[in-house]
Amino acid sequence: MTNTIRIKKRAAGGASGAPSSLAPSEIAYSEVDNILSYGFGDAGGGAASSVISIAGSGAFATLTSNQTLSGNKTFTGTVDLSGATLSGNTTFSNNLIVTGDLTVNGTTTTIDTQTLDVEDKNIKIGNVSTPTDTTADGGGITLLGATDKTINWINSTDCWTSNQDFDLVSGKAYKINGTSVLSGSTLGSGVTGSSLTSLGTIGTGVWQGTTIGRAYGGTGLTAAPSNGELLIGNGSGYSLATLTAGSNVTITEGSGTITIASSGGTSVAAGDGIDVSGSTVSVDLKANGGCVIESTKLAVDLGASSLTGTLAVADGGSGATTLTGILKGNGTSAFTAATAGTDYLSNASTIDGGTF
Repeated sequence: MTNTIRIKKRAAGGASGAPSSLAPSEIAYSEVDNILSYGFGDAGGGAASSVISIAGSGAFATLTSNQTLSGNKTFTGTVDLSGATLSGNTTFSNNLIVTGDLTVNGTTTTIDTQTLDVEDKNIKIGNVSTPTDTTADGGGITLLGATDKTINWINSTDCWTSNQDFDLVSGKAYKINGTSVLSGSTLGSGVTGSSLTSLGTIGTGVWQGTTIGRAYGGTGLTAAPSNGELLIGNGSGYSLATLTAGSNVTITEGSGTITIASSGGTSVAAGDGIDVSGSTVSVDLKANGGCVIESTKLAVDLGASSLTGTLAVADGGSGATTLTGILKGNGTSAFTAATAGTDYLSNASTIDGGTF
């Protein structure tokens, strides 16, 4: 005898959804939405307390067909998605821990978090299939602010470039190949060449460079001077020379000193008409004697009352001391008084047209 078990069904083309009622333990299958329903519980009077879905691809996950699952799902154990492809946006509201490698393929990766911890101590950027200096050009870090703060590698300069200042904390310095070149207060000893065009005040130091020329405030000399040598201009620069002693003068040259003194020769003494007072020599002029000092120079006052002697004819004078009558030449170098009537015409009124 063949046993046949039949269940209720809803044929395709009918209304979707579970049956409105079933008897206790009664099952029904809907071909409209592929749901197997079950009469759960006993409400009395031959009716189940409720109708629940117990199978069917319309109510539960299937093994092979495409489905859309809704509602909250809780998984325990291991979920293997190695053969699956995730599509669409996926949101995880709780922590996501990936113990293996995580590969993200896309155009933009956004990490919206307050703290980012990375165990790797070397982070690669610009990791394209064939990296070159061209692909690296402009790469770096950009910190957003009122203006972007950037550190970028520039291909045209072959340098890392920052658009902001670098401020090292106290005690730190800039170094090149392990050698300090600049700190907050010191230019490194390894810096042996520069193109400085100005300096502040130099407090201490030892000059060991080329000779400083006169045009730059130097002397142009390289040798150390001997005792007593002086730096004297020579028309085109400077040269070293020593003082030369003169008459009754001695010069003693020591280390950084020059002593000039009298050698003790004959001293100046007063004589006739000469006065000496200390180092001052003056002339003792006779009152109304005809010699005077005029504008710091010695002069003769011909109007002085105490002039003595006569001015000879040979010097343009008359050789006489008084003017009486008429003087006549004596054929020698002097004049003598002429005798009236003898040495001149007493009755004449004119001489060569001149009137007496």
